[in-house]
Amino acid sequence: MAAHSIPKATLGRIPLYLQYLRELSDDGTIVVSAPKIARGLSLGEVQVRKDLALISGRGKPRIGYERASLLQDLERHLGCESFTGAVLVGAGKLGRALLDYDGFEEFGIKILAGFDCNEIAFPIGKNKTVMPIKDISEYCIENNVKIGIITVGQGSAQTVCDTLVACGIKAIWNFAPCALSVPAGVVLKQENLALSLAHLIAQTK
Repeated sequence: MAAHSIPKATLGRIPLYLQYLRELSDDGTIVVSAPKIARGLSLGEVQVRKDLALISGRGKPRIGYERASLLQDLERHLGCESFTGAVLVGAGKLGRALLDYDGFEEFGIKILAGFDCNEIAFPIGKNKTVMPIKDISEYCIENNVKIGIITVGQGSAQTVCDTLVACGIKAIWNFAPCALSVPAGVVLKQENLALSLAHLIAQTK
């Protein structure tokens, strides 16, 4: 089944399933059932069964899924078989931390480079480079970049967003504390760190 025909909620749970199955490989698990996955991830068994049925047709009644085959299906739907290139705009503390994090590659995303208002390029982190924002369009076109990550301040976030869209970016991950406007056909994911922290604090009350 094509990824675009799978509900967004199911796609959002694929990284959870993927990480769980990868961890199971350490204990030599060969076959895994939907109930076991549900318990391991604290999810509803019915929901897990529905998700896995959409992602993989290899499950056997009362037996489950071969872990390696299910892992392969999950990786295919998430695009892990080949990297999707991303660029990051805003080389402050958060931007640098994201540039230096290599865990994204486990899920098929590779941050190729960073961009900022500097005049000349400079190296950063693990074989990454921060380049002048004026060079972003040419870079995105040459490297077929599909994802843009925004870690600039609120005042310049929309301008950066518009620049990424003009570069042909199809999905934007925004860390700036403001709502952005994107045209139809561009996916926008808003990440509000303060709101997430407030949610955690509320759960402790």
